[in-house]
Amino acid sequence: MSAAPHLSLVIPAYNEGERLPETLPQVVDWVRAQSFACEVLLVNNNSRDRTREIGLAVAVEHPFLRVIDEPRQGKGAAVRTGVLQSLGEFVFVADADFSMPIEEIAKFLPPQASAYDVAIGSREAPGAHRFEEPAYRHLMGRVFNLLVKVLAVPGLQDTQCGFKCFRREAALDLFRSQTDEGWAFDVEILFIARHRGYRIIEIPIDWYYRANSRVSPITDSIRMAWEVLGVRCKGMLGRYGPRRRAARA
Repeated sequence: MSAAPHLSLVIPAYNEGERLPETLPQVVDWVRAQSFACEVLLVNNNSRDRTREIGLAVAVEHPFLRVIDEPRQGKGAAVRTGVLQSLGEFVFVADADFSMPIEEIAKFLPPQASAYDVAIGSREAPGAHRFEEPAYRHLMGRVFNLLVKVLAVPGLQDTQCGFKCFRREAALDLFRSQTDEGWAFDVEILFIARHRGYRIIEIPIDWYYRANSRVSPITDSIRMAWEVLGVRCKGMLGRYGPRRRAARA
């Protein structure tokens, strides 16, 4: 690729062999339909199934897709590796299941959105729609978000949605400072962004519940709660450096 792409699409993948045959063709079709240059980084995170093989097969036909291996286990580790190897002016992080239809990426890019450093997909902002989500999962998400608001990032309605977009300068700064390699990395990234005064906006999306989630409702929720508390403690200890400017939400 001769020039830097306008958009980098980072997809962390752990044992996504069943989903990728459906979602990667959608990604390819969407990228080919754009008027701007895109790259796709599929980050294989120690998958034990055909995730890597499937990605490499697509990459042979479509050079804009790269498969990267991240041996450190954890979604946070996989996302950080993909972001730091990306080249785009905008860096979009997406879950491999594309529970948000890929066409919704347009909402995060100019001209639909422009005045931000970090844009997070929101299933709770006015205009957002959830489809087919079990009530207990929604309740769990709301309880966790309340914890996040109290301990780390007040004012944001949906920190855990797996679809986020970053301007390149902000992406590199934030992910170079990331320490959490697990499920709560989103909270840490947003905490650092708020701490350093980056402008964060929430973008309402359509979101469809997908079965076979990689998140365990009980054990992962407890682990994430401890990780959020850890983010707060690191902030209090000055691990993320001084505030750089007045925070903008």
